[in-house]
Amino acid sequence: MDTLISLVIGNGLIAGIVAALVGAVALYVKGRSDGAAKAENKSLKDKLASKEEQLEMHREANAAEREAAGMSDDDARQEALKWARR
Repeated sequence: MDTLISLVIGNGLIAGIVAALVGAVALYVKGRSDGAAKAENKSLKDKLASKEEQLEMHREANAAEREAAGMSDDDARQEALKWARR
């Protein structure tokens, strides 16, 4: 084992090749983790946009319910006829 280590350290060409291989593996692993983080970030942004849209829809529905609560029966019927399928 000691002779193998001394051979690698003592020979500049072999040491360079080993260093290049270690560097290549490190870059590969870093790229994979960056890609995973980017995908996770995109997923979280999509979820946030979805939740914001859902919140806006609830606000609009609440406003419509409040408006409808103040209508008389005839006014509500007239409004419903605008949206009903014929």
